[in-house]
Amino acid sequence: AYLSGYERFRRDENFTAVEQEVVLLTISRENSCTYCVAAHSTVADMMSKAPAAVTEAVRNGTVVPDARLEALRNFTQTMMKKMGRPDEDDARAFFAAGYNERHILAVILAIGVKTFSNYTNHVFQTPLDAAFQSRAWCGNNCRCN
Repeated sequence: AYLSGYERFRRDENFTAVEQEVVLLTISRENSCTYCVAAHSTVADMMSKAPAAVTEAVRNGTVVPDARLEALRNFTQTMMKKMGRPDEDDARAFFAAGYNERHILAVILAIGVKTFSNYTNHVFQTPLDAAFQSRAWCGNNCRCN
């Protein structure tokens, strides 16, 4: 379930590589998954070529310095905090940034897939791989880096 959902999110959901990392990082941060925040930060840096200011803002829970990406981060965070119950203003702001209903479904897919992964890492206390150590994250409001 995880692999097919993750692959579909990566392949079929009309988000750029940077947008994908914003979504996955936001979910992992909201779920306080130290493993996935470090892993997706590394992927964002090395493979997706996300600007450092973007990944740092998501990691820190602060405003992303790109309006479209901030709308995506904010909507994803809202979906998490409101447990899938965004209000009309939440959706309107997301749509105003150029996203559509398919993107909402993609965020929902990502929440399911990432929560599966985040919770698995929580339960099994997955140790951080050496490849992700430079992007270690110690939790919400973290200042470990």
